[in-house]
Amino acid sequence: MTAQIVGEIAYKPLADARGTVDIEKQLEWYRLIHLGRLLDDKARNYLRQAKGWSYHASHAGHDGIQVAVGAAFRPNKDYLFPYYRDMLTCLAAGITPYEIILNGLSKAADVASGGRHMSNHFAKISIGIWNVSSATGNHAQHAAGLGRAVKYYDADSIVFCSQGESSCSEGYVFEALNGASRERLPVIFVVQNNGWGISVPVAEQTANPIVSENFRGLRGLTIINCDGTNPFDALKAVSRATEIVHSGDGPVLLHAFCERIFAHSNSDRHESYRSEEELAEVRTYDPYERLRLHLLNVEEVEEVTLLAVEEGNKEQVADAAERAEAAPDPDPKTATLFVVPEESPVASESMIPAEGGSPFTLREAINETLKIEFRRNPNTFLWGQDVASKEKGGVFNVTKGMQQEFGPSRVFNAPIAEDHIVGTANGFSRFREDIWVVIEAAQFADYLWPAMEQVVDTSHDYYRSNGQFVPNIVARLASGGYITGGLYHSQNLEAIFSTLPGLRVITPAFADDAVGLLRHAMRSRGITFFLEPKYLYNQMFAKAPNPGANYEIPFGKARVRLEGEDLTIVTYGTTVHWCLRAARQLKDEHGIEAEVIDLRSLVPLDMETVIESVRKTAKALVVHEDKMFSGFGGEIASQISEKCFDCLDGPVLRVGSEYTPVPFSKLLEREVLPQVEDVVRRALELSKY
Repeated sequence: MTAQIVGEIAYKPLADARGTVDIEKQLEWYRLIHLGRLLDDKARNYLRQAKGWSYHASHAGHDGIQVAVGAAFRPNKDYLFPYYRDMLTCLAAGITPYEIILNGLSKAADVASGGRHMSNHFAKISIGIWNVSSATGNHAQHAAGLGRAVKYYDADSIVFCSQGESSCSEGYVFEALNGASRERLPVIFVVQNNGWGISVPVAEQTANPIVSENFRGLRGLTIINCDGTNPFDALKAVSRATEIVHSGDGPVLLHAFCERIFAHSNSDRHESYRSEEELAEVRTYDPYERLRLHLLNVEEVEEVTLLAVEEGNKEQVADAAERAEAAPDPDPKTATLFVVPEESPVASESMIPAEGGSPFTLREAINETLKIEFRRNPNTFLWGQDVASKEKGGVFNVTKGMQQEFGPSRVFNAPIAEDHIVGTANGFSRFREDIWVVIEAAQFADYLWPAMEQVVDTSHDYYRSNGQFVPNIVARLASGGYITGGLYHSQNLEAIFSTLPGLRVITPAFADDAVGLLRHAMRSRGITFFLEPKYLYNQMFAKAPNPGANYEIPFGKARVRLEGEDLTIVTYGTTVHWCLRAARQLKDEHGIEAEVIDLRSLVPLDMETVIESVRKTAKALVVHEDKMFSGFGGEIASQISEKCFDCLDGPVLRVGSEYTPVPFSKLLEREVLPQVEDVVRRALELSKY
């Protein structure tokens, strides 16, 4: 077949597929592709008029693969993670033109996020199209996690994950593909390769311009390449991919060659890095014009038929635009809603510890609580590094015996890929609302850094989805020093976590608190970082009587460990014990009665108990293990100064570690980390005011 010339453009013909796809389906493709182009044009008009759609990335040139993937998606059965260029995919999958325009105009009724997320980030969670973030490709981890749940619960579902070629350079995309391949998960990873990462050509992104070749060595991964500008070839590829997944031989990497007809987005000017000759050649692959010519010249469809389709689409878009423009904008008063979900209620009798319990260590308390909660809720899971290796249960044996009791489907080891551990927990928890995933997010808290992009993404899932989805995750981390662990084994991360709205941050200092707080975390929706001071795991002074199988502590409730009248010491974690020792020394040697408050929960923070104490003593000392500079104690001190200024008899003082990494040598570590004598010294300074 020769090229069809329209105007000055000689469009490449579609492969002769006459008779392979019925005319009704081809006309439906045409309806959807034309409808998508009208919406694409509408977005550009809204931008020019400054009415909305402040971020717009055109899908033109990706039409073939997008219409094929969208049509393969089964609403309320399958799951789809689209990316920002997937307007047509979402349109074909079940998002209406009205809903697309609501998103573009950031209206309150936007089904994706109610105006909380960027325009052109489409979603409809009610039918299985998920809201994804702007971190390109990171939803591949969520797709793998959700695929794991689909497989575990034996559901007749496919997880579709769509992204561009440049995001495949991210390490977390490899982690997702590696994990999905190892577990044979029912996921189709769609890569739409248009050859450009904004202005960066694919040759500068990856070793193989055919990006799928970079993953050829993953056993269990089927790779299919297709022409994403050709709906016939794309349909064939998508059909084969779905057959493979349904047969249990997933996952599939479906790599589609596309063309980017327009600039990357409205803020990009591709003429500055693409030649006129290249752009002219790209236009010859336009899927819309090629399909129209195919229908007219090969399938011999009457032009009046196509014109009728086009007129119907124009009327639909005009009606959708009129209604969307008249729809209410978000109420500014709702801007702070859906940051953290409400905690589960705690019965008053559950807050009273059972009598007669045998003392146990912090480590034993966590282990026993995990087992009790796993027995209570069969939809509870645990994974991480080294958590289920025969008789070994994590590097500190906190999860010892878990896999033996609950089996390898609920408790298992993850690859040494922290981003994958956190990201798949996020995805897995999407399958049903009563799922709770407990992750040992890293062997030591210090190793969490590779997962921080997933931590950030997960922190605002509830907010970004306008309250439609919240991951139920308890992220356990062995935290802190005093073990001569040195760098990467001794840091504290609570100050970092506390800056991310959407996370809860808990750190117990005694075994009974570990029981009550962990149980509450495993019964409250949302993500909780449960920081376990590893120095205290087996310490005798952190022991407490077992408070029973029903004991539960609400978040944001500090505990007065020792009452006093002369000054208030506010602390948490390991330094609770240093402060108690310092308080006894202050009383015995100096006659100073210090009140010691164990915060237990940092986010939410119980400032009421702190303020009540400071108003009584008129002096405040804040103590924590982390660095004093930029440590969490600065927030506590600031709030005390602001809310108790009228009653303070001295400055709010702090004790924390030196502003240096925690060294390995025991002598050097002792010099850096706060000790009992440091607390005593600062308390004596404060008492002189």
